[in-house]
Amino acid sequence: MTDTATVGSRAPEITLQDQYGQDIVLSSLRGGPVLVVFYPLAFSGVCSGELADLREHHAELKALGVTVLAVSVDSTFALRTWSDREGFPFALLSDFWPHGATARAYGVFDDQRGVARRGSFLIDAEGTVRWTVHTPAGQPRDVKEYIDQARRLAG
Repeated sequence: MTDTATVGSRAPEITLQDQYGQDIVLSSLRGGPVLVVFYPLAFSGVCSGELADLREHHAELKALGVTVLAVSVDSTFALRTWSDREGFPFALLSDFWPHGATARAYGVFDDQRGVARRGSFLIDAEGTVRWTVHTPAGQPRDVKEYIDQARRLAG
């Protein structure tokens, strides 16, 4: 599948429930940068490590004004259990139904496996994609790269 959310394009709208059942709407977060991180599945090894690393560096991103949204095809119930156990300070969004529709809109849905691929998108205050990275399955992303890109965006 091709990447439909490319640098310079308008970020596809996101309206998904977080781990607490609250609707999160990307366009309502305008005015500050948003980092959207797609990952395959909660509780899996690489994803757990990635989100733990993101948790450890969350204060740095928050200091740069970045809102973090982590998106998977897991149910809100699974995400709540995982979030409570791991203490994630950011929203975990459920792309459960229609299954993977948001991941598809961003061009990162893996039809073979039925999960999102590892794609990250830094969106500016006006809703434009300013940076993106895609990482192969089984390979964690570098959270410090998120911070570097957020600093560049902040100028």
